[in-house]
Amino acid sequence: MKSVYFFNEGDGNNRKLLGGKGAGLCEMTRLKLPVPPGFVITTEVCKNYYKNNKKLPKNLLPEVKRNITKIEKKTGKKWNSKENPLLVSVRSGAAISMPGMMDTILNLGLNDETVLGLAKKSNNPRFAWDSYRRFIQLFGKVVFGVDDKKFDEVLERAKKNQAVQADSALNEKSLKQVVDEYKKICEKHSGIPFPSDAFEQLELAIKAVFSSWMGERAIIYRNKNNITKNIADGTAVNVVTMVFGNMGNDCATGVVFTRNPADGTKQIFGEYLINAQGEDVVAGVRTGKPVELLKTELPDTYSQLVNTCKNLEKHYKEPQDIEFTVEQGKFYLLQTRSAKMNAAGMIKTSVDMTKEKLITQQRALL
Repeated sequence: MKSVYFFNEGDGNNRKLLGGKGAGLCEMTRLKLPVPPGFVITTEVCKNYYKNNKKLPKNLLPEVKRNITKIEKKTGKKWNSKENPLLVSVRSGAAISMPGMMDTILNLGLNDETVLGLAKKSNNPRFAWDSYRRFIQLFGKVVFGVDDKKFDEVLERAKKNQAVQADSALNEKSLKQVVDEYKKICEKHSGIPFPSDAFEQLELAIKAVFSSWMGERAIIYRNKNNITKNIADGTAVNVVTMVFGNMGNDCATGVVFTRNPADGTKQIFGEYLINAQGEDVVAGVRTGKPVELLKTELPDTYSQLVNTCKNLEKHYKEPQDIEFTVEQGKFYLLQTRSAKMNAAGMIKTSVDMTKEKLITQQRALL
């Protein structure tokens, strides 16, 4: 049985095998929507990982390497490259959405050499070093179990030394020092030097995502929400080409509902940040702006977003909750899932979608 599905090989019907996030990315790729190239490692591999005493199956890494080569061909970027490095995000994704319960690592593939390639390619050294410090923090937390507070203390000290208030005001020199200190924190905690080879980083990240399935938070969440094994058994791992919302002011990241989840109004609803990465919105590191303001800040992106929301509703026949990123004016979709709406929102949406001929009356009554 296949362990790894490139996004154009899967579809939205197999959530148990591909997880909700992976199935959504495969389905959106099939619909020719702008999804960054990537692949899904199935939930079956996760089950085997536990059967096998937390060891990855022997055939997995060669298959992962073949799929990394496919991403290289699609993007023109190169794994472990000093010139035009390919970086990926590694995200968990079970059959049922478990928000915030499992782990994500961004900017994987960065090291002391590829960071220089990213600086050169983007013509933005500050952005490259900022991406590197974010990667080390996430990797340190998820893979090595380092407490976030340790990293936060270093960041606060760096801001104090440079006499600035915001993370985004730290200059290249300060960020290089932060990277150095972050690596030392990881080394002290794990007893090994911070891994520089991208494949070693990826292998450790895959294991960490699988391990998060049996983490205390995830187990408590599943018990509390009655998520049994026949509903979701294991997590998939999504490996996705990084797209950057933090390269400059023509970049953004956001979370949007295709309709207002509170009252069902047919208008996109959500928030975004200019020059930020996804976790800044989710973690509330900076206060998001209401999505209507995107119309003035990045008008082309706004109209693409509105069209994408229409297409997704037409296909899924229910309101969606989506994550998007804009990299230097180019719009990308990173996730779609059924939107959680309150009762009033659901009733209005059912009535409106019937009028709009998106769903039948029978479906509206379900």
